[in-house]
Amino acid sequence: MSSNPLQDGLRLEPTPGPTTLVIFGASGDLTRRKLLPALYKLSRGQRLPARFSVIGVSRDAMGDDGFRTLFRESLREFADVKGVPGEDAVAKSLAERMHYVSGDFNDPALFERVSAALQGINSEGGALFYLAIPPGAYANVIERLGAAGLSKAASPEQWRRVIVEKPFGTDLDTARELNQIVHRHFDEAQVFRIDHYLGKETVQNLLVFRFANGMFEPIWNRRYIDHVQITAAETVGVEQRARYYEGAGALRDMVQNHLMQLLSLVAMEPPIAFTADGVRDRKMDALLSIQPLVDESSGTTQVVRAQYAAGWVAGAEVPGYREEPGVSPASTTETFVALRMQLDSWRWAGVPFYLRTGKRLPKRTTEIAIQLRRPPLEIFKRVSPTSVAPNLLIINVQPDEGISVRFEAKLPGTRMQLAPVMMNFRYGTAFGGSVPEAYETLLLDAMLGDPTLFARHDFVEASWSLITPVHDAWSTEQAAAIPTYEAGEWAPAEADALMARDGRRWRTL
Repeated sequence: MSSNPLQDGLRLEPTPGPTTLVIFGASGDLTRRKLLPALYKLSRGQRLPARFSVIGVSRDAMGDDGFRTLFRESLREFADVKGVPGEDAVAKSLAERMHYVSGDFNDPALFERVSAALQGINSEGGALFYLAIPPGAYANVIERLGAAGLSKAASPEQWRRVIVEKPFGTDLDTARELNQIVHRHFDEAQVFRIDHYLGKETVQNLLVFRFANGMFEPIWNRRYIDHVQITAAETVGVEQRARYYEGAGALRDMVQNHLMQLLSLVAMEPPIAFTADGVRDRKMDALLSIQPLVDESSGTTQVVRAQYAAGWVAGAEVPGYREEPGVSPASTTETFVALRMQLDSWRWAGVPFYLRTGKRLPKRTTEIAIQLRRPPLEIFKRVSPTSVAPNLLIINVQPDEGISVRFEAKLPGTRMQLAPVMMNFRYGTAFGGSVPEAYETLLLDAMLGDPTLFARHDFVEASWSLITPVHDAWSTEQAAAIPTYEAGEWAPAEADALMARDGRRWRTL
């Protein structure tokens, strides 16, 4: 029997060995908002190794003291650390282990300085390179790391790993090309393609919910489930990301990564054991079973796209997408997308999966709604004026992480009247305390070398193979405009029609 807890699928509070986290893009928004606060919280929870250090790398010439100041400012703004920074012993201790190297990512000398800093700080431990940089710079930095000899481990203790943020490529060809570049310098076991949705507690709990409870798995199939809806709704607009978003759109930005991951977790078969390969192999099987989204003969798609127009969100008037700073007045970039997916598998034959995501919607929420089939015979229709609502299982991914079940109950009184009721589980009320941020979980797993919650190279390419034909079909249309929806509304009429053709409708959130 293996004694390796990662091979056995056991995650009993392991602690990484000596580690240096090297953050490329140390002065950027991701580092300030997510990475530095996550490190602080891991340190407060005593989850970081005793010999842990950080090397920040970016073009800004701030030095060690400047980087430490940025760290403290980040904690005050994004980790709710108040007062004089020096009064927090955890922040003070962590700041003392932070170092900084400045330079141009195109300059080989920068990587020699990073190598020298690693040797001087922690020559016996592992190094985790985090690419918190624009996607266009990934290939160059990976090539430079390889050329400087930073991708190879001298011993098991001196491991080398790299975390790559999404988007991993912009289509199938670029994803394959980037995978080839990565694999020239890093083995697949060294590569951690991050998707922060997989670090969320409810997403991880979906595996436990399915495979550790005997009451749900028997009904997790086409005999009992009518359809599945996956929603990722945002109230915000494009904000300061117009330059990126104009070239991406909702399909690339959300569906290719986040929603594909959620779908695969819902649809996957049980792995033989809870290991990284076991889980990722079964997720890959689910992804490969999805039917093409574009009909080869007609060129039609099972995808609806739209763009938000001016409207009202949370009581405030907001401009339309084309009026946002940095957006072309003639833009046809989609800010909303809805898809109908069908899986060619024994478990899911005939069960449609509906996905939708968009900006400037009425509510910020991400959820998976699994609607069960109605009872085969409505025996209460003669005595109850209300029709029976189908049972519904709702996995709330954010912001209120938890699971809800909707079922029918009799209303109190002398008459036989039925009404749907909700049974709710929430992490905050059930277990108390705060739920770890996704980046805390994912950073720790990368330090431990556990890739379970990270995307594998073949999953990324298979996902792009579904999405790229849709973009190709849209490009041939050469449309001057696409459907619009008023900001603060749920969806364009075309999205409603997508489900109405099947006799179904989107869940009201």
